[in-house]
Amino acid sequence: MSTTSTYDCIVLGAGAAGMFCAALTGARGRRVLLLEAGERAGRKILISGGGRCNFTNLHASPANYISQNLHFAKSALARYTPHHFIELVERYKIAYHEKTLGQLFCDGSAQQIISLLESECRNAKVHTQLHTAVQRVETHGKSFRVITATGSYEAGSVVVATGGLSIPKLGATGVGYDIARSFGLHIVEPRAALVPFTFSEQDRQHWCDLSGLSAEVIATAQPKKRQRTQSPAFREKMLLTHRGLSGPVALQISSYWQPGEAVCFDLAPGRRIFEPLLAATAHRDEATALALLRTVLPHRLAERWLGSHLPQNWKNTSIAALEEALHAWSVVPAGTEGFAKAEVTAGGVDTADLDSNTMQAKLVPGLTFIGEVADVTGWLGGYNFQWAWASAHAAAEAL
Repeated sequence: MSTTSTYDCIVLGAGAAGMFCAALTGARGRRVLLLEAGERAGRKILISGGGRCNFTNLHASPANYISQNLHFAKSALARYTPHHFIELVERYKIAYHEKTLGQLFCDGSAQQIISLLESECRNAKVHTQLHTAVQRVETHGKSFRVITATGSYEAGSVVVATGGLSIPKLGATGVGYDIARSFGLHIVEPRAALVPFTFSEQDRQHWCDLSGLSAEVIATAQPKKRQRTQSPAFREKMLLTHRGLSGPVALQISSYWQPGEAVCFDLAPGRRIFEPLLAATAHRDEATALALLRTVLPHRLAERWLGSHLPQNWKNTSIAALEEALHAWSVVPAGTEGFAKAEVTAGGVDTADLDSNTMQAKLVPGLTFIGEVADVTGWLGGYNFQWAWASAHAAAEAL
């Protein structure tokens, strides 16, 4: 093992949160070492937003995040807003556009955001070291010692920005959780979030030949346990796949879903599709109902759904029940596609053990957890990037 090198701060993980925190800390005159296990920095940034990086959301607020402590993110998000990061993007002359619902994307590619972060790190004289997997972190007197396969490094503070378990092919590991546990911090059980659902075998046989069809719907998760509140209602596209359900609305709801629970879909938001059937002169039959349903659903999906919900008769009560069913299609997923397809990890380092102003462990001054490794998970649409920037900024201000 090589001779130990000493820094003011060591940041573990060169993702969005880690690179930004390293740059901000270095700009404060600190000697910063940024360690990354992979062969390059920002690998997860590169694939985000379809390769264009949805780098923030104009509407980001604490209400757009999931955590066991819903108030934890308030301080950091208030002190570093989307407009702060937009100013940085504009300073680098990166062209961007709003796609929908406040989501901001690069006009070019996600590489522009990586290049921005790398430039900020260079300007702040951050020493970045790739191919350096962290094995453990120990206290060493009043400092910390970071042990890797290639050497050990010492610093007065350590920032853990190692991310969660999502997309292991990009190098995701649970090392951040291991470090937290080694210092006595608690972990909220990590689970895949912003992830497609899989159907049961029965539902797969019934729906999956319609793979590729989509519709705009409203989705909510239906909790079994009374102590769990119903999820927000999301109105976005639902996509049928060869294994289950995806699309933005399914990904959003997956963060609130628990195994065994149902997901409720309103297949015709804001519309009373079968109301014309109640007219005295209406043809009350399957063909008329199908023609009406095809105004809001793809033809094959409309045909399949109606075939599964045909009323016994066409009386007013049966038509009303058919309408109700259309706005409350209940599906119990068999599961999700797991961490391999999850955009983020829900759960993580328990925020009860962290200071919301500094991101430092309350009982271990100088040990900080930012970004996805902490139990703060954003909605789909740039919210997780904004948490990366905001938590990194909060940490850097205290270092």
